[in-house]
Amino acid sequence: MSGLYHVFLAGLSILMLSPACSSGSRILVVPVDGSHWINMKILLEELHSRGHNITVLRSTQSWYIPQNSSIYTSIDVFMLEDEADLDFYNRMLLNVMECRRSPSFIHTFCQQSWITSMLSKGHGILARASAMLLDDPVFINRMKEAKFDLMLTDPGLTLGVILGSYLKLPMVFNVRWINSGEGHLTIAPSPVSYVPVSGSELHDQMHFVERTKNMLHYFYSVGEHYLFVEPPYTDVFKRHFPPGTSLLSLQLSADIWLIRTDFIFEFPRPTMPNVIYIGGFQCKNTRPLSAELEDFMQSSGEHGVVVMSLGTLVSALPHDVTEAIAAAFAELPQKVVWRFVGEKPSSLGNNTLLLKWLPQTDLLGHPKTRAFVAHGGTNGMYEAIFHGVPVLGLPLLFDQFDNLHRLKVRGAARVVEAHSLTKDDFLEALKDILETPSYRTNIQRLSRIHKDKPEPPMDTAVFWTEYVIRNRGASHLKSAGVDLPWYSYFCLDVAAVATVLTGALVWAFTFICKVLCCQRADKKVKKE
Repeated sequence: MSGLYHVFLAGLSILMLSPACSSGSRILVVPVDGSHWINMKILLEELHSRGHNITVLRSTQSWYIPQNSSIYTSIDVFMLEDEADLDFYNRMLLNVMECRRSPSFIHTFCQQSWITSMLSKGHGILARASAMLLDDPVFINRMKEAKFDLMLTDPGLTLGVILGSYLKLPMVFNVRWINSGEGHLTIAPSPVSYVPVSGSELHDQMHFVERTKNMLHYFYSVGEHYLFVEPPYTDVFKRHFPPGTSLLSLQLSADIWLIRTDFIFEFPRPTMPNVIYIGGFQCKNTRPLSAELEDFMQSSGEHGVVVMSLGTLVSALPHDVTEAIAAAFAELPQKVVWRFVGEKPSSLGNNTLLLKWLPQTDLLGHPKTRAFVAHGGTNGMYEAIFHGVPVLGLPLLFDQFDNLHRLKVRGAARVVEAHSLTKDDFLEALKDILETPSYRTNIQRLSRIHKDKPEPPMDTAVFWTEYVIRNRGASHLKSAGVDLPWYSYFCLDVAAVATVLTGALVWAFTFICKVLCCQRADKKVKKE
């Protein structure tokens, strides 16, 4: 018995001396609303199930983030989101559709200019919100007294980055988009010769004109960042942070970037040690549909069902476009489930079911589903890949054009333009997707590769989040390049010194040659 007792004491001592487990840690979360919240909520549910205590900062005007939840405690803060509304995105849609009428080389710059105007207004709002929070001693004391172990944020909302840095918390990003482009463009080397810049609608094999366009988009994005994104934060950084602080420097200080991409979707490109890929982590196996919806699916017979959804922000397409879509659906032998908000189209057929909300991933995983008509949001694209459903793309805003272009290049999607859509064009594209086997074959191949991983993306996301908590950061994974000024990063100082030295050597050589030549000339004159 004494031997067992000593073994027990030894084991207990080892447990007591081992590093503290990250379970039960206090995590402060600043999410982005809309479709981004879908991703964050799924990650929070998993972290909550593992015993972590979660506090979510949400806007008093939040669209989708509930105040009361069983998985987190919420703190309402004033993020000034009442200055924007959902109708803003519908107005922007009309402007982007007008841009799409321009020649292909120009229209990407036109629609990017509208995004720039949105960023300019949005970052002004976020800078004022950040100042309000940091200037509130009651709020700041509450944050400090909570003794959080981690800041988990989507850097699309800069408030989390600024607050986490101010509180000196280890930081994990749940990210795809940041500032004015895709996350890689901020943290990793991005040669414009084969890495398409966000909004360019290019792929990784570019000819000369396309590389020229990509370079112009790169210069545009750099100017956009320094002229429209950074300036609104100058005052708050001057008052609350050390000299030289910028939004970019705070973002680059994050310990781990959980990037919501997978290279079966993204083009191969350079990356960094603290970039972790969790593309498709929100995808789940299908659950049973409601009895009513299941009956509708089964009633489609051998023809199957087409599912259509245009995401969370844009509530309605222009009336003539919805009429053309409805008329095309009416001529299909398939049944259609359409997530739809707005006035019911007069051309709607008996085969089409309109729903204000639909269980998208459960429908995509249903054996009767034959095609997915989508706007090209990241969540929907990964769900289509996960379930192996070919896509007919109808891109409307933001990254949707690039996302659908990636699937199109891989032979898993076809894309139509909303600004010029007619019933005949839409019907022809639908029939092509439904009747050409290669679309389904290609996306099912992508699905197999996407699932061929040593562990599910969700487990990867949770491991690295807890890794940062256990180790109080991950500074050993950060590149020294993030702390270099831009002229050192590109070795422009070295190039400048080399140029000066080369110039000095050439001048010295020329000067010596002139002196020697003059001396010889003088000797020759004297001899004569």
